[in-house]
Amino acid sequence: MKIMLIQPNYHAGGAEIAGNWPPSWVAYIGGALRNAGFGNLRFVDAMTNDLSDEVVRQIIEKNQPDVVLATAITPMIYKAEATLKIAKEVNPKVKAILGGVHPTFMYAQVLAEAPWIDYIVRGEGEEIIVNLLRTIDAGEEDSERANIRGIAYLDEHDKVVATPAHPPITPLESLTPDWSLLEWAKYIYIPLNTRVAVPNFARGCPFTCRFCSQWKFWRTYRVREPHAFVDEVERLVQEFKVGFMILADEEPTIHRKKFIAMCNALIERKVKVHWGINTRVTDILRDEELLPLYRKAGLVHVSLGTEAAAQMNLNRFRKQTTIEQNKKAIDLLKQHGMVAEAQFIMGLENETPETIEETYRLSQDWKPDMANWNMYTPWPFAELFEELGDRVEVRDYSKYNFVTPIIQPDGMDREDVLKGVLRNYGRFYMRKALLEYPFIKDPFKRKYMRGCLRAFAKSTMSKRFYDLGRVSFHGLSTQIDLGFDESKVLTGEQIIELKQTRPDLAPDTNFQGTV
Repeated sequence: MKIMLIQPNYHAGGAEIAGNWPPSWVAYIGGALRNAGFGNLRFVDAMTNDLSDEVVRQIIEKNQPDVVLATAITPMIYKAEATLKIAKEVNPKVKAILGGVHPTFMYAQVLAEAPWIDYIVRGEGEEIIVNLLRTIDAGEEDSERANIRGIAYLDEHDKVVATPAHPPITPLESLTPDWSLLEWAKYIYIPLNTRVAVPNFARGCPFTCRFCSQWKFWRTYRVREPHAFVDEVERLVQEFKVGFMILADEEPTIHRKKFIAMCNALIERKVKVHWGINTRVTDILRDEELLPLYRKAGLVHVSLGTEAAAQMNLNRFRKQTTIEQNKKAIDLLKQHGMVAEAQFIMGLENETPETIEETYRLSQDWKPDMANWNMYTPWPFAELFEELGDRVEVRDYSKYNFVTPIIQPDGMDREDVLKGVLRNYGRFYMRKALLEYPFIKDPFKRKYMRGCLRAFAKSTMSKRFYDLGRVSFHGLSTQIDLGFDESKVLTGEQIIELKQTRPDLAPDTNFQGTV
């Protein structure tokens, strides 16, 4: 069986400004397949290589795979559907399989708009995909697929079938990632000009932030054994020359004991890698005395979920932190030589010019090394989406990318939200570039921050940063085309009608399935 894994060619101008990120799903899914005896694998990174649909078509025609696998987060869903459609056009007999967080919860809608997809893998995919392909390879697909846990498909009557959920993978040491599948020379982290990896130390999250869905996707929180994880990191460094890694975890510091053991193992083995994490403010405050250890282990960049300028929004998001705690955590990270990055969520219905300005004021008060203003992205399978109801007029999921305002605020236009955020970025980083970064005493941190500026400058010049290609200037006026597919912008009445007439398209966030 010839299997092709394709990373769809989707770009938004968000995190990718720092470099090309390796699609870790390929290593974990591909490794599971190889470990199960499926050795004929080919990976096509259409995103990193910016491959056109025609080039993807030519690659599929040349390789003639029996199975094509793709993945999709919400903004990538249409591109993933189109990629699998190309595979079906090349060979109608090919098995087109889609995984990822969006199809996991939205499988009914995905199969309705892309009926050429043969199977959707729901949730954690390593064991599910092996079970599915073994059944297909054995010629038992029609008789046995209803017994495979964790998949969705259209039956012979075009009825959606979603089987019961597959159990979460435990222990995580059973994972067998094959990192050799990736094109390592292409994955460069611009701030340090080195290869970058995104491995899993843990999966899941015990917290239930209302705007997030990762805790629902992984279902249970599990942490790998520290020494086994460091074995993997050591291989990434030695065999693939990785110099920087971002832990893929939602919050790797939750399991304090194992996180400390992982740091100690990196130090003891003298693994030469710098790394970054996303974590909660409260964990940094909890671990104040351990921050020197974390820095010694190579942790240099911490992105904090500070999230909202107003305490009201922090409470609404169920973040369980305060404004004062945010500022203290940033101070502690900077005192111990780490880059402190603050995240602000923008574009809710109560956004005003004053609240946008307030985030900038806080960025000057807190003094983080970096700040990001992310547009609130209402995942259609998250709790807050349902609360917002018919305020979520835009159902063009390709724009659910953290850089496009989706919600229409009561007091201003979406376009003005974007203008305010871009103004904040300009003021913040201009000040950093002229008055702060050149005078950082720590040579490594000074080099790192200058590298971040290079990444910003490069992406701004190419108009990739924050999708600047949609912004044009005419004299003193700024014009913005948010680029929504108008057929996917609904009125309140249309949203109500859709819920009433097509309840089957609602997200399945509890893995209830149909069987």
